[in-house]
Amino acid sequence: MPRRCFYSFHYVPDSQRAAQVRQIGSIEGNRPARDNDWHSITRGGNAAIKRWIADQMYGRSCTVVLVGSETANRKWINHEIVESWDSGMGVVGIHIYGLKNLAQQTSTRGPNPFDFVTHGPTGQKLSRIVNCYDPQGYDSKAKYAWIRQYLSDAVEEAIEIRRANR
Repeated sequence: MPRRCFYSFHYVPDSQRAAQVRQIGSIEGNRPARDNDWHSITRGGNAAIKRWIADQMYGRSCTVVLVGSETANRKWINHEIVESWDSGMGVVGIHIYGLKNLAQQTSTRGPNPFDFVTHGPTGQKLSRIVNCYDPQGYDSKAKYAWIRQYLSDAVEEAIEIRRANR
């Protein structure tokens, strides 16, 4: 049975790349918000956004941060990482800059988002504890194939890392 995971990503530039990863099927992901849904959620302010995120995370065992060029240090990405870790979920990052969007464009590699989040008990950057993978390959197809092959292993490893770092 596939793991149930929450996907965290910067919506505007990376939703099409995230959709490709969601379609792999090796893990079960949260239902993506449609544009109209997201606009109604954001109209409710920070409390409504936090509630929506909490509802989406409920019953998940891991958060997969899909890292694009502008993902790191965004308010809601940081919130999702902290909430995931604090609730005992595994956390893992996968760079998606080499995947093509519908316009057949790739983006540049973004920084590791875990460099911007501190692990409370140790005070170290979370990047020293959790993994952020850079899929191998020279083109979009090869990087997508790498993600397809290793995503479920990365999720299992993230869950084990979290268990070891209570």
